[in-house]
Amino acid sequence: MQDRVKFEYAIIRLVPKVEREEFFNVGVIVFSRTKKYLGVKYCVDENKFKCFTDVVCLKTVNDYLKAWTLVCEGAAEGGAIGKLDLPDRFRWLTASRSTIIQSSITHSGLCHNPEEVLEEIFESYIL
Repeated sequence: MQDRVKFEYAIIRLVPKVEREEFFNVGVIVFSRTKKYLGVKYCVDENKFKCFTDVVCLKTVNDYLKAWTLVCEGAAEGGAIGKLDLPDRFRWLTASRSTIIQSSITHSGLCHNPEEVLEEIFESYIL
């Protein structure tokens, strides 16, 4: 157990009609300060998306999620937020918001490899 490190994660939700507060899970974001890791993985089920809305454009949603990826990577295209250090980027991405893309509260755990945890959580809660 001593070789495991703390990680935090949040589920990314798509809330096509914010006023109705209905959502479905589309991704996960994982952060480990010790491992200096911040990763995100997402997939929007097009059929489920169509059941929730016919007003919001799927391409727009995917563009927003791609921006989350750029912020996670610290890419120049991630803008000012992408230039922040890892913990601040994670906190910004998981902050409470009332937009069509939101995150759950953050959860924590212990792991050996945060990349593997990202895959496991993605398979369990998104696929």
